[in-house]
Amino acid sequence: MYLTIIILLMGVLPVGSILIEFALLHHSADLLFLVGKWFVFWAVGVRLLLAGARQVANPAFTAETIFDVKEKAALTIVQELGFGNLSIGLLGALTLLHSGWIVPAAIVGGLFYGLAGLQHFLKGGRNSIENIAMVSDLFIFVVLAIDLALVALRSAS
Repeated sequence: MYLTIIILLMGVLPVGSILIEFALLHHSADLLFLVGKWFVFWAVGVRLLLAGARQVANPAFTAETIFDVKEKAALTIVQELGFGNLSIGLLGALTLLHSGWIVPAAIVGGLFYGLAGLQHFLKGGRNSIENIAMVSDLFIFVVLAIDLALVALRSAS
């Protein structure tokens, strides 16, 4: 189930949203804007809102399943991670209402995913769930970093 949700939020739904807005609705926005808009909304907004809600309500899932930590003392730390995820996720989700927030949300979300993915990578000895988290984190980091770099290059010229 975890893998299915990740595939939907990190790939299928953003790409589907881009295709619908660009191709089917013949929207006038350019493709670079749409990539940022929809990857930020789904991967940063919705994914981190869901992760944050789960971490606040059930911190044991993240502690035990992803990080293989069984100590009850870790649950408070995971809940605080959940508060951060809820905050970043809310920023990402609100970009649909405030398009000027896409770049800031991409920077914050992309940096979070990049650092989290790097942490998973450096840890070693990962379980399959942590491998999924690592790959998806690094994937979104790369997508958002490329999109931000292209946006910066375009505005510089």
